[in-house]
Amino acid sequence: IMKVTVIGAGNMGSAFVKQLVRAGHQVSVTARDSAKAAQVAAANPGAKAVATSGAAAGADAVVLATGYADAAGALQAVGNLQGKVVIDITNPMTADYMGLTLGHSTSAAEEIAKAVPGAEVVKGFNTVFAQVLAEGADLGKGQKVTVFVASDSARAKQAAAALAESIGFAVVDAGGLKNARYLEPLAGLNIYLGYGAGLGTSIAPTWIRKA
Repeated sequence: IMKVTVIGAGNMGSAFVKQLVRAGHQVSVTARDSAKAAQVAAANPGAKAVATSGAAAGADAVVLATGYADAAGALQAVGNLQGKVVIDITNPMTADYMGLTLGHSTSAAEEIAKAVPGAEVVKGFNTVFAQVLAEGADLGKGQKVTVFVASDSARAKQAAAALAESIGFAVVDAGGLKNARYLEPLAGLNIYLGYGAGLGTSIAPTWIRKA
């Protein structure tokens, strides 16, 4: 059982709150719009809405569920993140969601890590649509949706993996934080397939091993 603070009350934030509460974690949610955070908490008995200032205090992990543009500011607003595990689920998408605003030589995750130098940042869940997160990871036939985790901190990776597994996901270790440079374009491809190619949002990338 972990104490988790979710920053953001949009589709991803509310899906996280739902699944984490269901798995028995102690969940706090905070958002720029406090009424929205209160709404999400009310919809998930057991979760509590908290003020942004100091929201990270006492948390075992912080889930960053804002847009990339708001990420650094949102993290800096929740208080001291020294030694805290921060799970970055953001993707640096263009306004039309059909491209990335940065990549190759850096990633959203690396830029976020620079903005909160004391935090232990782990990239994860960025390739999972909100609908998939809200509905659950079970694909049937013994298959589960994959969460890829990338971090330079073994502890952060372990925490993100434990949370993902507790809510039913399979986990793949995707190496160091700089591999977010691969995971963010992978999410871009997923978004293109879901919306651009019309496959819908019940899809998720994974890797399969040939028998």
